[in-house]
Amino acid sequence: MNLVLVQEADFLSDDRVLLGDRRLQQIRDVLQAQEGDSIRVGRLGGLMGQGRILRLNEKSAELQVSFHQPPPTKLALTLLLAMPRPKMFRRILQHCATLGVPEIVLLNSYRVEKSFWQTPFLQAGQIEQNLILGLEQARDTVLPRVRIEKRFKPFVEDQLPAIAAGSLGLVAHPGDYAPCPHQVTRQVTLAIGPEGGWIPYELDKLLEAGLQPVQLGERILRVETAVTALIGRLF
Repeated sequence: MNLVLVQEADFLSDDRVLLGDRRLQQIRDVLQAQEGDSIRVGRLGGLMGQGRILRLNEKSAELQVSFHQPPPTKLALTLLLAMPRPKMFRRILQHCATLGVPEIVLLNSYRVEKSFWQTPFLQAGQIEQNLILGLEQARDTVLPRVRIEKRFKPFVEDQLPAIAAGSLGLVAHPGDYAPCPHQVTRQVTLAIGPEGGWIPYELDKLLEAGLQPVQLGERILRVETAVTALIGRLF
């Protein structure tokens, strides 16, 4: 934890917060902070700053907080992601938040197992918690937006063209395609498929919506590896 994120429910007054959950454990055991110490804090959805520990015990930590620093700038990226395996999904959410992805659209695909959509990790609270872990790592305060689109064809036909308009639209897919560009300075719409890639019908639909296929080389990557590799190459 490189940043302690506080939320509205934590405030005792305008400049006092009381923490008693996993953040208390992080402050005590990981940061090894003591009363009187100052630690980095951020207001979820707002500014970052400092928190001075007024009281610290086994049950809670009371901090005097002040906020003055804006969070880091997000990437110019909309990420379209075929729903990954649940265990992988948690890590990908954290990676995306850490890297600064502002918007994630979870898509269905022929190769996405129906059971993936039943995972409790798709509950709003679980999504937020994993995104917060990524924000804490990166010293950021602004949650990425996450949309769930279970119907591939209506989304790609009716919504994707408007999303991709004016951006560099890319679909990652193994094959004899151009290499993924790097050091991009414009808005990007990036689609990453499931393990095994998009089926031909899905690839055609994505191309019709204005995306162009790119690849990262001959090696076949896990989705979580492909996400970080592609974002790192692009930006």
